[in-house]
Amino acid sequence: MTGAIRISPPNVWSDEDFPFSQAVVEPLGRRVHLTGQVAWNADGEIVGPDDPETQTGVAIDNIETVLAALGGQLSDIVSTTLYYVRDEDLPAIQNVRMRRFSKAHGPAATGVKVAGLVDPGLLVELTVIAVIPEERFKTPA
Repeated sequence: MTGAIRISPPNVWSDEDFPFSQAVVEPLGRRVHLTGQVAWNADGEIVGPDDPETQTGVAIDNIETVLAALGGQLSDIVSTTLYYVRDEDLPAIQNVRMRRFSKAHGPAATGVKVAGLVDPGLLVELTVIAVIPEERFKTPA
């Protein structure tokens, strides 16, 4: 994404390796709010039961698919909220996020531990806000 300003001041806590920014100033473009994405396939079935790494990957795949339908990409994401059920799943979840999001385009990020999600087999849900540059934005047919 071009034009976004991402900052992580040195006097605020940080994780040097994790792809996130303390703040992201949105560039010009179309702001897109995605519905929370989980590890459901097109038939509404859970992919990767009891596997937080697979579930995180599928949720991000779903996000990528929705953004692509509008001309967007993962680097257009300016903010993420991660909902997770089990503390022990965080390393697997974070490993997937580190593979899928670049440090240079790290969004503002929040993580929230929850008692459960809409389906008891789901371990992870991601909501994102993206800003797709006007020159790439397309209205789906």
